[in-house]
Formats: sequence, structure tokens, C-alpha cells
Amino acid sequence: MTLAAILEILKYTLPALIVFLTAYFLLTRYMQKEATAKAIELKMKRDKEIVMLRLQAYERLALFLERINFAAVISRVRTPDMLASELQYAMVKNIREEFDHNLSQQVYISSSAWNLIVQAKEEMMKTVNLIGTQLPPEASAGQLINALFHGIQQANAPLPTEHALEFLKEEARGMF
Repeated sequence: MTLAAILEILKYTLPALIVFLTAYFLLTRYMQKEATAKAIELKMKRDKEIVMLRLQAYERLALFLERINFAAVISRVRTPDMLASELQYAMVKNIREEFDHNLSQQVYISSSAWNLIVQAKEEMMKTVNLIGTQLPPEASAGQLINALFHGIQQANAPLPTEHALEFLKEEARGMF
């Protein structure tokens, strides 16, 4: 093969090789950018879904705290002619059931918030049981209700549910 033939071959192959390499590098960069953009889009979509799940958890737990307040529990479980001991049992049972129903929400909130919620639930049940055991066995549900609300007034402090609810609100606001 002569030098002229080699130059003739290079005259056609060299530009084709340059075009091929240019196209290869441009396509590679384009594909990398597309993959990165797609990954960012998926991450943003996933993050948005996680934020929505977390907000739903905060909403459900706020509702839980509202539902275990004495007035809300009493209005749900009290029946006419109920004794204080029956109301006490029904209130504690209802608070436990409400808690059990929302147990899975702990996955979406901080440990501090969850601990306050558990503490609020325990304090509410403890208060019902403490005041309930101080009444005579034949006491009416009305007497238990009066004793509960009198105890709350005398404590002159926010209920544990109110403290936990404020903490939840602050934590939810901190997400934005």
C-alpha cells in the first residue's frame, strides 16, 4: 500500500472517526444529564410523597390527641345510668383503642414527638384511673366527670395532650 492510498483512506476515515467520537461524547453527556434529571425528578416526587405521609401522620396524631381529651372521650362512651367505675373503664379502654389505631404513625414523626404522645396517653389514663379510684364504688358517672373537671381546674396546668399537640404543631411547621 502506498502512501497516497493510506492518505486517501485517512481522508475519509479520519473525518468519520471525528464525527463518531463527537457524537459519542455528546450522546454520552446527554444521556448522563437525562439520567441525572430523571433521578432528581424521582427524588423530588418521593420526597413530596414522604412529606405528604408525614403531614398526614401529624394530622392523625393531632386528631388522636383531641379525641383522648376527657370531654371527647366522655361524649363518645358515656351512656345513661352509667356508674363511675363503668365510665372509668370505658374511658381508659377508648383511649387505648384510639392509641392502638394510630400506632403506626410513629414511623413518620420524631422520637421526641412520639414520646410526648405516649406520655400524654399514659397521663390521661392515669388521671382517669387515679380520680376514679378515689370515688366510692356506687358513684355515678356524673360524679366522675365532675371530679375529673374539678381536678383539671385545680391543677391549673395544660393537659398533657395540649403540650403534645403544641409540640406536634411546631414540628410540623418546621418541615417547611
